[in-house]
Amino acid sequence: MQNIPHVPVLYKEVIEAFKDLEEGIVIDCTMGYGGHTSMILEANPNIKVIAIDQDQTAIDFSSKRLQKYGERISTRKGRFSTVIQEILQEVNPEDIKGILADIGVSSLQLDQKTRGFSYESDNLDMRMDKDAPLSASNVVNEYPQFELERILLEYGELRNYKKIAQTIVQNRPFTSAKELSQAVKPHMPRGKKIHPATLLMQAIRIEVNDELGELKSLLKNIEKAKLPKAKIAIISFHSLEDRIVKKEFSKWAKSCICPPEAFRCTCGNNHRLGKILSKKPIMAKEDELKENVRSRSAKMRLFQMDMQ
Repeated sequence: MQNIPHVPVLYKEVIEAFKDLEEGIVIDCTMGYGGHTSMILEANPNIKVIAIDQDQTAIDFSSKRLQKYGERISTRKGRFSTVIQEILQEVNPEDIKGILADIGVSSLQLDQKTRGFSYESDNLDMRMDKDAPLSASNVVNEYPQFELERILLEYGELRNYKKIAQTIVQNRPFTSAKELSQAVKPHMPRGKKIHPATLLMQAIRIEVNDELGELKSLLKNIEKAKLPKAKIAIISFHSLEDRIVKKEFSKWAKSCICPPEAFRCTCGNNHRLGKILSKKPIMAKEDELKENVRSRSAKMRLFQMDMQ
């Protein structure tokens, strides 16, 4: 029997979100260790799950873990923004009852220091797909200073982004995340809850994996598919992702999309895709926070498609 390394974030809330599905398909865009997938399958014995991951290690691990569900589970390798587009073209839209995406780096990747996601890692990689061409080493050692400044400001929201970028350029090449985090440590914000290098690593990781672009593409493909009754659940881990989801869900809930200055509606007033189920993001409760420190920054937003 496999050793299951962790419990996924917001697991009770995910089960609640997808409870009582009598039939159909749920798409898990970010399978990882298969935690959410297995819980959805257990809670809904008549549904099928299509699980996506770009990490072959995750697919190999979870395929073994989930094989007891037989034909109720199938896996696809690739970026979810691309693979979900293929799935939505293959499957009857009415059969899709739910889409789940747990955005960001998985525990499987964080726990393996050889993957380079941790500030304690002895290498610089951070690729969710180990076959992808761009790695953290490329970003850190080859990007011009102005590009480093851009990602540190946009993705890390670091106030001291110019000084940090300058320090990186002056001290490179770097061969490990550990070496990098030590070099910039004097210029990083200090807080009790997170390591000083956390926001730096986050910014580089987002650039390497185009995480915000992936999220935007996922939401765009879901919108284009016009799914009649699917529930959409997006779990994010920092404000950049959450703002994107919040903005998109708000747009989906509007029937009129005319500009505010319009004298009268000319758009047809029929653009509403459904309703927002979570006015505020759903966050981990106290018991989960004690069990899993990674859940402290998790936020889930829910949207119910309701196409007539």
